[in-house]
Amino acid sequence: MIIQLKENISSTEKSDIGNYLLEKKYASKEVRTQLGHYLVCIGKTDFDIRTVGNMKGVKDIHVVSDSYKLVSKKWKTNNTKIQLDDELVIGGERPVIMAGPCSVESEKQIQSIAEHLLKNGVRIMRGGVFKPRSSPYAFRGMGIEGLKLMHAICKPLNIKIITEVMQESQLEQMEPYVDIFQVGARNSQNFNLLDALGELDKPVLIKRGISGTIEELLYSAEYVFSKGNEKLILCERGIRTFENAYRNTFDINAIQVLKDKSHLPVIADPSHGVGIRDYVSKLALASLISGADGVIYEVHEKPEEALSDGQQTLNFEESKSLIDKIHVLSNSFI
Repeated sequence: MIIQLKENISSTEKSDIGNYLLEKKYASKEVRTQLGHYLVCIGKTDFDIRTVGNMKGVKDIHVVSDSYKLVSKKWKTNNTKIQLDDELVIGGERPVIMAGPCSVESEKQIQSIAEHLLKNGVRIMRGGVFKPRSSPYAFRGMGIEGLKLMHAICKPLNIKIITEVMQESQLEQMEPYVDIFQVGARNSQNFNLLDALGELDKPVLIKRGISGTIEELLYSAEYVFSKGNEKLILCERGIRTFENAYRNTFDINAIQVLKDKSHLPVIADPSHGVGIRDYVSKLALASLISGADGVIYEVHEKPEEALSDGQQTLNFEESKSLIDKIHVLSNSFI
């Protein structure tokens, strides 16, 4: 059960609600976000919720059977929209495109990719500066200096930045340069990091774990929401299965299931989903047809020279072709 409280609720009114819930053997947790003030209530006793609904200080009350309550569509039927600026909305009528290199490598590289995105109307650049790699000897990113470089190039062009944060200690130094924090597959159950992101007022994109279930992804989002941050985006990026003909099994089923279960926007990552350049564009389009609110993919001027994930990265020509097709497809939706 979720109780929405009025912003001007008094301490006495809040105490009265809490005492009533205790009488009904319900535990409650107060959650205050950028957008609302809630009590998340857990209990098994049946009672007439209109009693609580009519109490002073209560704005609304919702019965939510899902264990992940705040991100559930059972209480918030209108889909969440995340407004990055006056024109850029995630979860709006048009699908959003996020594109950029797997890893930030140099000023020249970022400048060329930023110009490519700007020329093709893409307003969000992805780029890793702290890279989780399977091998300790692989390139692990330029760190905070790479992020500052990315920001210096993208800011004057009005291009937003999404980048992965690896640990809680990085947040303070990264925050001035980031528009959307990305939680990677390996960190999707790093609960300390999720708690810390919940205390920020910036959008957070959470990728599904390498072998994570849909429910586990929703629980990860619930961690962030319950700490106060409603600006959440879910990302399907493929899961590890027994199949070895491609990098991951891109679970296109998950897109529509997530849209049915949650009010949060859903982004598809076909680059990691399949790991093969020739298939990325087709899966990106398929994910949009399946209901995704946008795509995030990797692009590089010369993928064969990329320091990481070149095999799944589109070149500029392939990227432009995909963007053009997305625009045609999105026009058919509206």
